[in-house]
Amino acid sequence: MSGSSPRAARSTSRAPRRLSPAALLALLTALLLALTGCGGSDASDDGAAAPSPSPEAGAFPVTVTGANGEVTLDERPEAIVSLSPTATEMLFAIGAGDQVEAVDDNSNFPEEAPTTDLSAFTPNAEAIAGYDPDLVVLSNDQNGIVDALEALSVPTLLLPAAETLDDTYAQLDTLGEATGHPEEAGEVAAEVQDRIAAAVASVPAEVEGTSVYHELGPELYSATSGTFIGSIYSMFGLENIADAAPDAAGGYPQLSAEYIAGQAPELIVLADTVCCEQSAATVAERPAFDTLPAVQEGRILEANDDIASRWGPRIADFAESVAETLQG
Repeated sequence: MSGSSPRAARSTSRAPRRLSPAALLALLTALLLALTGCGGSDASDDGAAAPSPSPEAGAFPVTVTGANGEVTLDERPEAIVSLSPTATEMLFAIGAGDQVEAVDDNSNFPEEAPTTDLSAFTPNAEAIAGYDPDLVVLSNDQNGIVDALEALSVPTLLLPAAETLDDTYAQLDTLGEATGHPEEAGEVAAEVQDRIAAAVASVPAEVEGTSVYHELGPELYSATSGTFIGSIYSMFGLENIADAAPDAAGGYPQLSAEYIAGQAPELIVLADTVCCEQSAATVAERPAFDTLPAVQEGRILEANDDIASRWGPRIADFAESVAETLQG
């Protein structure tokens, strides 16, 4: 994290147990017999070189880097606690779902995620430690939870909200290394990248320059091109009406109905369909909104709040939905 020095690497290693002289002698004898049986050669009986075994998981120990610095894991974690809905989605997508012991109360995807009453907004170190985790993944350092878990010797990986798609791919790679699924993580990242590229390529050239209004809530908060979700619209060549709004520097300005009407967006994306029951019908009922090109032409995407607000693999689903709306 900019402006702060990385923390010292943390490890899950334990001191090795001393062997008795008798046990040591037995171990050396077994090793000698094994080497003799192998004949000291990797060649098979017909003279061909024997194939090297392919490990099913990544090699450990492994050191990964999060916003809180380096974390070293000596063994593959088998009791992961995720306090980030996006991290939960990533873990299951890369094949580490069986290693997830518990997730926070907002991790609602996939269905098999072991949801608990753990809160990422008011995290409790003792409650988290009660699951005896060998890795905790979170996206926010609320109430100094990273230091609190560190004091309990719980390996913790802080992966904050992505600002770009490259951040998403990097976090997938990081979780892949940390959980012993580097190849699967690489495959997931490549698939997401390919799907988004295909979605962008599927829309006609005349779509470029189409104005878009992304709605975070009925209070008319929006997201500029400088945000993660805004970068998706930029890939399609869309003009984001929030970019020119007053107080847009924070990335999430609150717009007025008059401003939106004046900008006359040709595409409206609703990311408040679940939380606030907004729809194309409710938008059309707002004063002056029935005159908007997006309303008149039926270009309103009723997005799932979670998919539109998370930076996990389902961002490809969102990009494909935008493409379908633009094509329609």
